[in-house]
Order: sequence, then C-alpha cells, then structure tokens
Amino acid sequence: MRVTEDGTATPRVPGSPLADMVLERLTAAYGPAADPERAVAMRAYMKDVAPFLGLTTPVRRALSRTVVAGLPRPDEADCAAVALRCWELPEREYQYFAVDYLRRHVRHCSSGFLPVARHLVTTVPWWDTVDLLAAHVVGALVAADRSLAAEMDEWIGDDDLWLARTALLHQLRYKERTDTARLFDYCLRRSGHPDFFVRKAIGWCLREYAKTDPDAVRSFLAREQGRFAPLSVREAMKNIGA
Repeated sequence: MRVTEDGTATPRVPGSPLADMVLERLTAAYGPAADPERAVAMRAYMKDVAPFLGLTTPVRRALSRTVVAGLPRPDEADCAAVALRCWELPEREYQYFAVDYLRRHVRHCSSGFLPVARHLVTTVPWWDTVDLLAAHVVGALVAADRSLAAEMDEWIGDDDLWLARTALLHQLRYKERTDTARLFDYCLRRSGHPDFFVRKAIGWCLREYAKTDPDAVRSFLAREQGRFAPLSVREAMKNIGA
C-alpha cells in the first residue's frame, strides 16, 4: 500500500510486463475510436462521474478483443496492475475494460486481491462499475475463500455507501450457496439507510435470492417489512408477490 498526499492508503501498482503490453494496446485501440459527441451524452447519463471517450458497448467490446488477442493468462499481480492502471486513466471506458478483464480472470486471484477490489469500489465509484465488481469480482473472491466473509461484515457497516452496497450484492450470483442468515442480517443492518443506492441494493439482493428460495424471502419480509423503505420492499417482491 502507498499513502497519497491526502492520507489515503492505496494499493501499489505491481510491475507487470503483461500490463505494460495491455495498456499500450488498449490506449492505442480506444483513443482513435473516440466519439466526442457521444462522449458528452454518455457523461451526462452517468451524472458526470467521469469523462468518456464515447465508445458504444459493442464497439468497446470488439476493440477489447483485439487488445487481449494472443496474450498469456495473467496472474494476480498482472490483474492488479491492469486494473489499477486503468483506474488511473480519466476516461470511463478504460475502467470498463478493467472490470471485464477482472471478471474473466478473477479465478487466478487469491484473497490477497481484496484490497485492490476495495480500492476499485471506492475510487470514482458509481453503479456502472461497483455492481459488476460486487457480483463478479468481490463475490468470486469470497466464494473462493469464505474467511473473507468477515471483511464483508466490516464493509456492510462502513460509512462508504458503495462498500455497503458491495457487501449487499456480493452474494448476488450464489443461488443455493447463499449464506441466507448473513444476507438477511445485512439487509436489516442497513434497512434505515437514507441513500437510494443502498435501499435499492437491499431490494435487488432479496429479489435475486427469491429466485432460489421465494418462501424464505416472503417470510422474511412478512416478519420485517416495517423496517424497510417501500422501495426495498417493492424491489424484493417484484417476482414473488405477497
């Protein structure tokens, strides 16, 4: 970790020849394809969270395939270097590339990658990166090492709403492997949260788990409904009814 001028601790970018190659290819591919007019609209849609190049999703994904074509499988240091260096670039599409890269290769990362994931979640945060990191990266790390659930227990209580949202959503893809007691406890712990993104996440994770065990979610909400914002309840009950 390194400490910036404002006192924030951030992960160090590992040396990685593979990351050097990826970033060289990436900037060479994305830059010339930029569409400044579209970039203005994309930035406005994302509430000015970051500047954009103006790449549509199909164009970006096609370019990304050329970037990684023929490259070797990364290890954990490579993944960290690619992600952290993409996060240092201003345009949002580079961060989208990093998220996609991590989704593809997270199985090669250990529990030691979690501090990097935390940095990505809390740096230039918005739902477009946070939700995918939560479900596909953080969730995969915790599934591979259940001792990391203790870290999620810390994140759910954090003042940073994006860490709380990540803790709520990290089991989104677990289905029958869901730790139901932890899921319900997290929802209750943040039931009074004032922010839309946390209230929405409560409903979303409950709605997703209801696809696996609708009776459990229905019973939970019947018992605890008065503690939740109407938004959370509506989202949770969308597909299961009363």
